[in-house]
Amino acid sequence: MKKDIENRGDIYLLVKEFYVKLMNDDLMHHFFEDFSNPILLEEHLQTLVDFWDNIIFYSGEYRKNAMEPHLKLQQTKPFNSQHFKSWLSMFNNTVDELFEGENAHAAKSRALSIATVMKIKISSLNK
Repeated sequence: MKKDIENRGDIYLLVKEFYVKLMNDDLMHHFFEDFSNPILLEEHLQTLVDFWDNIIFYSGEYRKNAMEPHLKLQQTKPFNSQHFKSWLSMFNNTVDELFEGENAHAAKSRALSIATVMKIKISSLNK
């Protein structure tokens, strides 16, 4: 039996393994080219840990606008429905490979909400 997501260390493992998938995926890797630099990748992973720590444990650690960098990225590397589907599938698969339990389920549920809201906001830009 796998353990649930219990702390920042678990979140770090989740986002690190998730990014390995994203960065090696033919459809998704072009969004993550800047993170081929290990220092930039580590900084970004720490930001993601803060984000998911706030999402799962309500830590208050994340105080940025998560939508802003994605909206900027949309201008140069547009997202489409398949990107959102792939992102969500890889996230859910990573959670399922590593964890199970209430927090793991909450992370997947929130990821769906995040992807849905982001997809709506980005599609409204294209009108």
